[in-house]
Amino acid sequence: MNILNTKTAILNTIREKATLKQQVYQNTKEIFEDLRDVLEGLVLEYNEELKDADEKVQLEYEDRGEFEFQIKVASDILVFSLHTNVFQFNRDHNVWEQNYVRINPDNAYSGIINIYNFLYDSFKYTRYDDLGYLVARIFINREKHYIVEGKRQMGLLQTDLSASKATKESLRTIVETAINYSLNFDLLVPPYDNVKIMSVAQIFEKIQNARIQTGKRLGFQFKSDDV
Repeated sequence: MNILNTKTAILNTIREKATLKQQVYQNTKEIFEDLRDVLEGLVLEYNEELKDADEKVQLEYEDRGEFEFQIKVASDILVFSLHTNVFQFNRDHNVWEQNYVRINPDNAYSGIINIYNFLYDSFKYTRYDDLGYLVARIFINREKHYIVEGKRQMGLLQTDLSASKATKESLRTIVETAINYSLNFDLLVPPYDNVKIMSVAQIFEKIQNARIQTGKRLGFQFKSDDV
């Protein structure tokens, strides 16, 4: 009898969780496609405003497949990446303080869209050792509610999972905030001690490939609330 009960419990859990996670993933995938549309439209709109400027400052959109696309803005690249798994918030996360999640814990299962910031030259010159930074991540749940977690400027967008539904208008706000943050997140000179020694092999590699590890905060501690 215990074996049958255990088997039934396992089968029910598989059915319920599989259905829930498939729903969450499908929602996240749909929002990711909406985000793709928003980004393509935004590039056209901004470039129309920039048509009298140097063509080098025009925005560029690039589709990198089903799970990734990117936008070039000035000397920056923002990469939007869809994670293929579904996650639940850990018990220390503030979403568990919200009635929306406490009443129905299934609302805490979320898909994730990550937004990374890289230097354009890192891609142009194939500098594999260069660093990028996670600017924000968007969590989408089974009801297409979302929160944004990330840098201080990004985190102000939405933290109440119950109060927000992802729309193209809200996605545009997220994109423009991420762009604005990245443009103002300047490249700093690395600490002298981090670059004062270079081997012969490194200098030859630099000459051939222009590869010195670069990142906006290379050598500095990078915290989740840095601006």
